[in-house]
Amino acid sequence: MFHATRLSLAALLLGATALGAQAEGFMPANPECIAPANPGGGWDFTCRQVGKTLQDQKLIDKTMQVVNLAGGGGGVAFAEVVNKRNADDDLIVAASSATATRLAQGAFPGNTMDQVRWVASVGADYGVIAVAASSPVNTLPELLDMMKADPTSVAVAGGSAVGGWDHLKVLIAADAYGVDDVRKVKYIAFDGGGEAVTQLLAGSVQAFTGDISEAKGFVDSGDIKVLAVLAPERLEGEFGKFPTAKEQGVDAIGANWRGFYAPGGMSDAAYDGWVEKIGALYASDEWKTTMEANGMAPLDLQGAAFEAFVADSVAQIESISREIGIIK
Repeated sequence: MFHATRLSLAALLLGATALGAQAEGFMPANPECIAPANPGGGWDFTCRQVGKTLQDQKLIDKTMQVVNLAGGGGGVAFAEVVNKRNADDDLIVAASSATATRLAQGAFPGNTMDQVRWVASVGADYGVIAVAASSPVNTLPELLDMMKADPTSVAVAGGSAVGGWDHLKVLIAADAYGVDDVRKVKYIAFDGGGEAVTQLLAGSVQAFTGDISEAKGFVDSGDIKVLAVLAPERLEGEFGKFPTAKEQGVDAIGANWRGFYAPGGMSDAAYDGWVEKIGALYASDEWKTTMEANGMAPLDLQGAAFEAFVADSVAQIESISREIGIIK
């Protein structure tokens, strides 16, 4: 299984990459970030928060344009970058464990991680399993008992495609709890976590799988209740009120790294410049505050170190996918 603790271990082992002198002075003329989902989800959050902080820190001198390009669990955006924007020095794209999952499973036809340049991480986001505030279900074992009795009785909504990272998190929890055939668990994919929660509140599904950053606004508004955080131990701060799956007897851990890739044909000067800017953003007090406010865990990797980490993520998720039967 993919354990969140390996994220911090990888970060310690890999360290940060050195930047060339050519990175100095790079400033994107028209900075743009593609969020490969509809507004309201984790990729959208990543683009908008990073764009705002880059400008606040004067690391870019223009407002970051955020473009929502949903479809195919990120595949539409990936193909757009590879096929049409391959040499764009102003462009970065939000990525996460969901991106690695689709690449690991060959879900972006004809595309591989080597076709783009991996820029940097900005933290890790632990998974959550939640229900509507009005739901009679109050614990993760209660929900999983329903799945055990009849795997098709609980429809779970997520913001990644079938077989994607949101889907895998539920299957990992169900598998850890002893649900006989996790492939029968009913998962419904939407284009982003925001849309998935909307369907939960509408009563179309019984549960939601996503990340802390996606769920926070809906928790604050009183619309949903978090049954479990898929972290090895309780998070700090205001997120400490949410129980982990482990403390409820379900040994399921899932951390979603967040970061960016760039077009494969981007110039070295632009690539090194973006690596430097995201690294400076990560080191800022403003970003530390953003991470704490949104329940994000540390993951500080740039350049070649981040690329090696993503390659490791893809390999790990391919192994999980085979174990659970998502791919042969």
